[in-house]
Amino acid sequence: MANFIPKLIFKIAGWKAVGQAPPLKKYIVVGAPHTSNWDFVFGLCAWKLYGMKPRYLIKREFYVFPLNLLFRATGGLAVDRSKNNSLTDSIVEMFAKREEFVVIFPPEGTRKLVQRWKTGFYYVALRSKLPIVLGAMDYKLKQTHLSEAFYPTGDIEKDFEFFREFFRNVTPCNPAGFNPENVRPA
Repeated sequence: MANFIPKLIFKIAGWKAVGQAPPLKKYIVVGAPHTSNWDFVFGLCAWKLYGMKPRYLIKREFYVFPLNLLFRATGGLAVDRSKNNSLTDSIVEMFAKREEFVVIFPPEGTRKLVQRWKTGFYYVALRSKLPIVLGAMDYKLKQTHLSEAFYPTGDIEKDFEFFREFFRNVTPCNPAGFNPENVRPA
């Protein structure tokens, strides 16, 4: 019954989920491109259809009643971007304390066009010795895609080449908000 609504939404919208979640208990998902609030809706549906129970990062400013009820129920982790705190350290600690934990990072950090990606997800993966799974929503094909688990090598430039190639032909909801050439470390 829990998958009925996501299946219905995908069927009505003409979407399908391609690939599968890795059979791992801990990993990081990089969700991109993020150019629209529709990404959240289709993302929630896709996570259910892939059988995932991820946590995701969301600005604390959005974590207010009644939206906080939705975010809490769907795995939201409120992030306070106004303070100079180490989100990377906090998430590394969360991974260390849990037997099962999946976190989705939006590397752009906004729905607007960025020149470079934030690298927190990469350093969390390295420090936690965890794989990265790339997740994309292609609005032209009306498909969500998941990559196989990728273990970062420590060569950030080389690894970002792999990420860039994965997202190169993905069409976001708002194409002006994403340039695959900007999939580079900040």
